[in-house]
Amino acid sequence: MTLLAGLALWVALPVLGVALLLTAARIGLGPSLPDRVVGLDLLSTLGISVVAVVALASGNDVYIDVAIVLALLSFLGTVAFAAYLERSR
Repeated sequence: MTLLAGLALWVALPVLGVALLLTAARIGLGPSLPDRVVGLDLLSTLGISVVAVVALASGNDVYIDVAIVLALLSFLGTVAFAAYLERSR
């Protein structure tokens, strides 16, 4: 493991973990549905970031494919929610 990969594990993952906890709290306390959906979108972005850090630390390129699939699913979910909000008005 290189120095950059070790730094990614010991610095980035704890910061992302704290961000995940704060985002989960925001989802639980969100006053409205759009606030919660934005929180879920941020949660998926943080999950993609965690997968990218793991890919950097392990040196395995397969994790990048996982991150891309997660990003596509997150985008589709956001578009579906926007279409739902548009129809409900």
